[in-house]
Amino acid sequence: MKGVGWAVTICGAGLWLSALGAKLRLAGSSGEGDGIQAFVVAHSHMDVGWVYTVQESMHAYAANVYTTVVEELVKGKQHKFIVVEQEFFRLWWDNVATDAQKEQVHQLLKEGRLEFIIGGQVMHDEAVTELSSQILQLSEGHGFLYETFGTRPQFSWHVDPFGASATTPTVFALAGFNAHLISRIDYDEKDMMQKNKKLQFVWRGSSSLAQQQEIFTHTMDQYSYCVPSSLPFSNRSGFFWNGVAVFPDPPKDGIYPNMSLPVTKETIRAYAETMVSNIKERAAWFRSSHVLWPWGCDKQFFNASVQFENMDPLMDYINQHRDEFGVTVQYATLSEYMQAVHNANLTWGIRENQDFLPYSSEPFQAWTGFYASRNILKGMARRANSFLYACESLFTLYLLRYPSGSIDRLWALQHIQQLRWAVSEVQHHDAVTGTESPKVRDMYMNHLLRGMWAVKSVMSAIFQETLNTGKDNFDFLLPSDSQDTRSTEDNSLQITVYNPLGWNITTVINISVAYSVVSVYDDAGNTVPSQIQKSVDSNSTFDLYVLVRLNALSYRRYLIKSKQPTCTKEPNGHCSKINSYRGRVIMFDRKLVSKTKNRGHRLLPLMNDCYVLMLNEDTNLLHSITDRSSQKTVEIKQDFLEYHANGDIGRGPISDNYIFTPNGSAMLVSKSIGMEIVTGKLVTEIRQYFYSNISAVANDYQYAIFTRIYNVPNGYDGSMICNRIEQEYTVGPLDLNREAILRMTTNLKTDRTIYTDNNGYQMMKRLYKSHTNNTLARNYYPLVRTAYIEESGTRLVILSERAHGISSQADGQVEMMLHRRLWNNKEWNLGYNLTLNDTSVVRPLFWLMLGSKSTTSSLYQSGMALEFRPVVVYGSVSGNEALFPSHRSHGDTAANSIFLPPNLHLLTLCLPGWRYNSNHTEHVQNLVRSKSKQSDPDFHRVLLRIMHLYEMGEDPVLSQPVVVNLKDLLKVLGTVVSVEERSLTGIWDINTLKRWKWRTAQQQDMNLTNDTRWQTEDFTVTIQPKELRTFFVHFQQ
Repeated sequence: MKGVGWAVTICGAGLWLSALGAKLRLAGSSGEGDGIQAFVVAHSHMDVGWVYTVQESMHAYAANVYTTVVEELVKGKQHKFIVVEQEFFRLWWDNVATDAQKEQVHQLLKEGRLEFIIGGQVMHDEAVTELSSQILQLSEGHGFLYETFGTRPQFSWHVDPFGASATTPTVFALAGFNAHLISRIDYDEKDMMQKNKKLQFVWRGSSSLAQQQEIFTHTMDQYSYCVPSSLPFSNRSGFFWNGVAVFPDPPKDGIYPNMSLPVTKETIRAYAETMVSNIKERAAWFRSSHVLWPWGCDKQFFNASVQFENMDPLMDYINQHRDEFGVTVQYATLSEYMQAVHNANLTWGIRENQDFLPYSSEPFQAWTGFYASRNILKGMARRANSFLYACESLFTLYLLRYPSGSIDRLWALQHIQQLRWAVSEVQHHDAVTGTESPKVRDMYMNHLLRGMWAVKSVMSAIFQETLNTGKDNFDFLLPSDSQDTRSTEDNSLQITVYNPLGWNITTVINISVAYSVVSVYDDAGNTVPSQIQKSVDSNSTFDLYVLVRLNALSYRRYLIKSKQPTCTKEPNGHCSKINSYRGRVIMFDRKLVSKTKNRGHRLLPLMNDCYVLMLNEDTNLLHSITDRSSQKTVEIKQDFLEYHANGDIGRGPISDNYIFTPNGSAMLVSKSIGMEIVTGKLVTEIRQYFYSNISAVANDYQYAIFTRIYNVPNGYDGSMICNRIEQEYTVGPLDLNREAILRMTTNLKTDRTIYTDNNGYQMMKRLYKSHTNNTLARNYYPLVRTAYIEESGTRLVILSERAHGISSQADGQVEMMLHRRLWNNKEWNLGYNLTLNDTSVVRPLFWLMLGSKSTTSSLYQSGMALEFRPVVVYGSVSGNEALFPSHRSHGDTAANSIFLPPNLHLLTLCLPGWRYNSNHTEHVQNLVRSKSKQSDPDFHRVLLRIMHLYEMGEDPVLSQPVVVNLKDLLKVLGTVVSVEERSLTGIWDINTLKRWKWRTAQQQDMNLTNDTRWQTEDFTVTIQPKELRTFFVHFQQ
């Protein structure tokens, strides 16, 4: 490799100690006595994206990391290294590594000198990622590592995510990890923890699972995952003898910028004193005499030879003088360090289910801006995941129902894996966060779109075969912020709607069509309630709303027929006696914002069976919402505002991709507000347009709210759809250095307390906190899926299909950050093109719920229904009846379908295709026998995950444990012959998983295994509150 041959020349002076080092090397010192034992953990922090694309990084440095590290570990038996990000390693393994290097990796793993940490595809973000996506990327990496090497990661290394979620320790505990490592937490909290030696603790991330899934957690000190950035005797960085990676091409002469001074006779003493001083400083912050000294940083070890050739004599020198220094040093893996701490058998403090969000690195650097950066990418990442979720279960159903089907299952699996890879990749802590450069954003988007089109081809093939449509093409309403217009030559269109959830649902889908009068029929020929109305986006298209009723994991076909408008005209010009209801548009005069402050209330009621919405005709704004079941009325006003950001670092703190630093209070954006109301029998829609220019034409608005409530006809279960108020916002393009929010002001007495979710898994109570500096920004939190405010049992719930920032800055008030467009003159941001000059228009979707706790108790089920909405497919009008059970009449039941109770969620149903044997001993033996031969994917092993949605004691009914007979639950798919319970990512048999115990003051005599959760012989399992259970299910062939 380039950059290897020159190491001897550059560091030749350091070789004078090689003979002495052979005699004095104490890298394996036990550290006995009163001295400090430092564990030097070599690593390279390799961002999957961020500033450079994956392809650019592989070319510039990433491939060289693995090539040179493997070479040096083979040469130096004392050398060790940890591998964290799997995406780069997998690309190196598949495309770069030779057979000899692959053999060497196997041997290094066997010797314990190369160690995989975390093992996921990426180091995922913890603030704005959703639980199922986190599990996906972790499972993708673990599946590869286990089937390739038989290795099972047991430690995390979450050193760079911007804040730490309380969900993550639970996820890693469920995956079988023995310890968790974090770094970026609030600067003042870290300072306090350092002073009090509380950087290490046992974390019980889930209040319901508590001790059952607790995990020992190590917090990096103030130096984080890097070595000291400066040396007292040099103007170069310290301990980075290979310098800094160069893009786009590695330098031909092997000379990199900022290469640390070589270790020579003249420098070794100064290096040793610097390293020992740093080790001792760090030791003072921890309770044991063991110090984790991470050797590495971003993009390091692309020339491992020069790194180790300088560190070897330095470590030898320190160990030679250990009586003088009071320190011994040794190369180590993370597991060796954690084992030493565990063996110390200290009693650790407990952290309950508090998280470390939000994160501030300095008084005016609150990392809360990224909660809303690159809104379109955030939306695409979530919709791609939901699309994958649908295809996974559809493919599983197809193979179980059609084991002799004509679709090439390997072809299908490869296409599905393409989207698995893309969705996993975008969970990186500089991806879905929106903190990457524009070209890297384009890379993520391209990978997601390519993956979705690959999955589309799989679903199309399934529908073509099971609906017997021959070679007719299917088209999909792919996740995006716009919709296509659908029409056919014969004025008829078939749509197939697939429900991927484990519940029966009744919902409304919305498609755009080119004709104004239609009839809609189900697959039994019955008329289906629908409504058509003029589209906002175009004068030539129409929005068609169709009420669909779908069993769990089933699809139905609907026929849309265009009707010529030959019916009798009513006086208002609308047709009567047509099958689709026609929405009637009512226009209202535009209202000037500046003249509405002291005007009286002319209130207009709009209602369905669940809510009454009162609109103020003097302002064209929402005035109040009444929950009809309790007759509780809450005054609610909605406004768009903008925070103005400073873009000149010479004038004070700035906002950027990461950081939110408002330059004063948010300012109203609107000078006038226009309104239209579309009334109909199925849908009532309120269209509000916010104009910053009084004289603006009708479509010249930067902000809009489209609110919909639904009226469900008799004979349909309308409980969930009735209890949601759907709101879609249009925001942008923004002016430069603006951060856009929607503020909801209510008369609820909340004391600025808000509840937000951690990754869609659990709710966190957020009390308003006053800070000396930057209080506004430091009270922002991530909204991943769910948030609410409440007073005396009345809740206002907000459900979202993508991540945003959310805060309560005043009593009874909620504001959500929806969009950001920023530029600043900070040299670092300009150099890496990280200024977030986002000129897009975004259209996020929310569902609101209002009422008592019992009325809004379906908030988690509703959140999943929003996240995993039905997939709509367009295709031929011909074909036989659908493959899966569907309703044939209003009185049909779900007896022939999977059906879960409302407190259990079908988190995963897929055929992962992993090649490994479930029996660990047999799998390892198979690897030894056939290293070079790859077995075929296993298409008979179904991966099933079921999650309890409620906390212990949260709801008198829904928080109860649920008994499920898996054989009965899955009988519609086939005959279950065996079930294995596994760890979260599938690589452990739950019966053999024995996680480490860590002593705490509250320790009870318990074994940290899942034995008590195992099923009975009749396939019955009891799922406790917040449990997430993973199974391998085998069906009769």
